[in-house]
Amino acid sequence: MWNKDIGIDLGTATVLVFVKGKGIVLREPSVVAMDQSTGKILSVGEDAKVMIGKTPGNVVAIRPLRDGVIADYTMTEVMLREFMKKVTKGLERLVRHRLMIGVPAGATDVERRAVLEAALEVGAKEAYLIEEPMAAAIGANMPVGEPVGNMVVDIGGGTTDIAIVSLGGLVVYESLRVGGDKFDESIVRYMRKQYNLAIGEQTAEDIKKQIGACDPKTASPEKTMDIRGRDLVQGLPRQVTVSSVDIARAIEEPVNAIVAGIKRVLEKTPPELSADVMDRGIILTGGGAYLRGIAELIMEETEINAMVAESAGECVALGTGIALESLDKLKETGAVYLATKKGIVNK
Repeated sequence: MWNKDIGIDLGTATVLVFVKGKGIVLREPSVVAMDQSTGKILSVGEDAKVMIGKTPGNVVAIRPLRDGVIADYTMTEVMLREFMKKVTKGLERLVRHRLMIGVPAGATDVERRAVLEAALEVGAKEAYLIEEPMAAAIGANMPVGEPVGNMVVDIGGGTTDIAIVSLGGLVVYESLRVGGDKFDESIVRYMRKQYNLAIGEQTAEDIKKQIGACDPKTASPEKTMDIRGRDLVQGLPRQVTVSSVDIARAIEEPVNAIVAGIKRVLEKTPPELSADVMDRGIILTGGGAYLRGIAELIMEETEINAMVAESAGECVALGTGIALESLDKLKETGAVYLATKKGIVNK
C-alpha cells in the first residue's frame, strides 16, 4: 500500500491541494457543472467555472461551498473525488492517504462533521480538520508553538478569519462571513445602482483583480477598466469605463466590516499578547490579502504594522500539509478534529 499525506484548503472560491514532498499540486475553482435533466456531471473545477452565467437552461454551474462551509454535500463529494483522482493519478484505490482539511474558525460542529464525512467518502484512511487561521499562521511560518502572540487575518472567498495564536492554539478569534465573494456582490450592486448596468459575478471578479482597491482616498482615478454588461433601462449591451476609486467605494462596506472585526479581536486580546502583536505586526493571508491597499488601511486604522504574507493565497494549504507532520503537538492543544473509518471523534 502507498501512503500519502495530503492537505486541502477547501475554499469557497478555490480548492488548493498540498502533497507532502511535492508542495501545491492542484489549484482549481470550487465549481461543478451538471446537466439537470440527466443528473450527469459535465465538468469540475476550471472547466466548470467558465460556464458560470453562460449555460443553457438544462445545465447549471454549482458552487457547493458557501461562506467557507459545505452548502451542497453531494456536489462537494463529487468535486473532492475528481480532485483526488487528479492528485493521485488514478491510484486512489491503492493509496491509503491521510487528509488534513482547513475549516473556518467559526464553523459549527455540524459543518465540521460534514467536511470530515466528505473526506472519508472520497477514500481517506484518516481525516483531520484544522481551523483556517491556525493553518494560515503555520503556512506563513509564524512561530505558533511559542508563548508569543501572533495575529493572523485570513481573507478567503467566503470568510475572513481573524485570530491571535499562541502556544499552538487560538487565544482569541472571530470568523466573519465576509470575503472575496462579498466584494464581488458589492461590485455587482454598485454597477446596477451607479451605472444601471447588469454584470455577472465573473466580470465582477475580473474588475476586483484588475483595478480593485479598498480605500477611496488612496485609490488611483487613473487606473480604469472598460466594463461590458446589459443596460437595465434599454435592455441592450452597453460599455462603461470605471476607475479604481469606483471599486473602492463599491467594496467599502465589506472592507470596513473586516477592519471592525480586527479591532474587536484586538480589544479582546490579553495585554501581554497585545504587546507581542504591536512588536510582531499583523500578517495577512488568503486571496483577499492581495487587494490593493488593504495592509495600508489596516495599519492606518489600528496603528499596528500589517504585512501580506509570502504566497498569501497558499498559506492555508501549506499549513494543512505542515500540520500533518506535527499531529501530536496539535492534538495536545486541541487544534485538530479527527475522523477514521471507525467513526468520528471530536478531538
